[in-house]
Amino acid sequence: MGITVVCLLLLVCSVSTEHSNTGTDVETTAQQISYQQPCLQDVHAALKELTASLAEQKYLSMLVAFSASLLSDGEATIGPFNGHTALVFKNVVTNIGSAYDPNTGVFTAAVRGVYHFEWHIGVDSSNTAAVLVKNTNHIFTAYEHQTAGYGASSQSASLLLEAGDTVCVHQWTGTKIHDNQNHHSTFSGHLLFTL
Repeated sequence: MGITVVCLLLLVCSVSTEHSNTGTDVETTAQQISYQQPCLQDVHAALKELTASLAEQKYLSMLVAFSASLLSDGEATIGPFNGHTALVFKNVVTNIGSAYDPNTGVFTAAVRGVYHFEWHIGVDSSNTAAVLVKNTNHIFTAYEHQTAGYGASSQSASLLLEAGDTVCVHQWTGTKIHDNQNHHSTFSGHLLFTL
């Protein structure tokens, strides 16, 4: 819409300056100049508004942050599984930009940039491990061997992602992950800056 306004203003300004002037009529020339001044001011104002609108849209596209815990409520131990299994962190407390999908546990980058991720996993008297996966590549693993009682492990990574790249957390084969109402097992991420 802003481009349409600018085009219309330019058209009005050009039409207002097309009156013929023989150079002898000073009053007509002064009148034409007075018509041009408001047109140029209007064009400038419209361009300024359009620039601000584009800057706001770019800023809003850069707002990306999410944080979720494994369980919404209750207590559970997940696993062990025979293979790496994608974890779905269902209790979403923040999902600005809707880049995290609480149905699949997958984060999808909206824009090219550097993103920071953290994941924390809890375990009760067992082994636990969870790996951060970018597309299909294993990045870093959080691991804990807890012979008795409760333990936890944490890890983080900053990654350069292209728009459309995916990031998720997989539970390691043969391990268990524990979570309860205190939300010890979490997955979070946010955009640091675009490139």
